[in-house]
Amino acid sequence: MIIRKEIDLDQPLTDAQKKMLEDLKTRHVQPDEDCPELTAEQLSQMVRVSEMRREERKKQLVTLRLSPQALKTARSLGKGYTSVLSRILESALTDTELIKHYL
Repeated sequence: MIIRKEIDLDQPLTDAQKKMLEDLKTRHVQPDEDCPELTAEQLSQMVRVSEMRREERKKQLVTLRLSPQALKTARSLGKGYTSVLSRILESALTDTELIKHYL
């Protein structure tokens, strides 16, 4: 069961609100049907979302041969131009017509 209390941040806390906040410091967490206690197995399966995303976005180092003009144009984009090239390649490789054109 979720209990919601609203506090007007522009007003000083009342004595009742201060007491409520103090009581929450020592209140024990009690699982309920909305949020049951997790088993050791469930906890072991958890992975931080940030770690999952990091693995999905982890870039691989490759060697790529570019024409002098392509390299000059890419470098003219400034710092981060390799990331721009990566996004261009990702976009191009999802376009089957474009791939067929260059095969």
